[in-house]
Amino acid sequence: MSARRLSPVPPLPATGGGPPPRAVSSNAGRAGILYVHFHPAARTALGEETYDGLLALLTEVTPVVQALPPDAALMDVRGALRYFGHDPAELAGILRVRSLAHYSVDCTVGIADNPMLARMVAQAGAPGAVRELPGDPDTVAAFLARKPAAALYGVGPATARTLCSYGLDSIGRIAEAPLSALQRILGATAGRRIHERARGIDPTPVTPDERARSMGAEHRFTHDELDAEYRRRALLTLADGLGARLREGRQVARGLTLTVRYADGSSTTRSRTFAEPTAHTPALTATAYALHGALGLQRARVRAVALRAEGLGDAALASRQLTFDLADDKAYRVEAAVDRARARFGVAAVGPAATLDVA
Repeated sequence: MSARRLSPVPPLPATGGGPPPRAVSSNAGRAGILYVHFHPAARTALGEETYDGLLALLTEVTPVVQALPPDAALMDVRGALRYFGHDPAELAGILRVRSLAHYSVDCTVGIADNPMLARMVAQAGAPGAVRELPGDPDTVAAFLARKPAAALYGVGPATARTLCSYGLDSIGRIAEAPLSALQRILGATAGRRIHERARGIDPTPVTPDERARSMGAEHRFTHDELDAEYRRRALLTLADGLGARLREGRQVARGLTLTVRYADGSSTTRSRTFAEPTAHTPALTATAYALHGALGLQRARVRAVALRAEGLGDAALASRQLTFDLADDKAYRVEAAVDRARARFGVAAVGPAATLDVA
């Protein structure tokens, strides 16, 4: 894509959040990391084909694009600024216009010095917002200081409760806590990581790579769901559907990713790699339950849950460890019978009794 194909667009005002993330302007700072969160129309999940097309749009600006399925991506545009003659905020505005024009998908863009800050800046923005956080330490500290501990990237509900029990209920208080204290509370590695992130430090690079083939499904609740058992039923429904689609396509997955979206617009993502590639519904379900349980969502208001089978491969090339467990063998035979029934009478013909009726 040549530089002449990109044309300037009026800077977009910042929305949401407090004063530190300022409205974009033509004299943006040196921050060059963009977190792009796509918002499909009508609150539907982003399809695989659409997501791949959106990633292709991003790579026309810079090759340094890291896919964050199912609906986000990181970009490092620092090497593209001089080539295109636009600052990061202007590039973000152009990308938003192009995603709307080509795919009718709006996006929120956060701009900062590192991936963590860019992600956090974008979280407070409504669809269509382009928000930038200047990189000077005082502004970064002011942006982070009053946010709750759970807003810090990498801090899940369980970790947040632990920190709050010690009076560390805001990022500002976490930043002021001694490193040794955090390491005693959270462990050496986690304590050091949280200590750095509370000060706005994230050395993680944007890593461009070819997106591994994946398959996803999402369930949006009709209201903010507080019932953990109902969420587990939704996960069972999603895992059952993913397993059926994998087996129908003669594919296996190497891992599973759970994304939980909350009422305030934030989300938590956790992944786990299987011991061996699988398309077995009980294995997918057990992993989904384990990921959900590890989050400790006791009073969380959950808006949606999504599962994504990662690293898809040909089932014919995958090996399975044989066991002498008769129950395991029976589960595979039952699953094969269910697949045959669905192929003949339709997907709704048979399935787990506890699944939800999802369209």
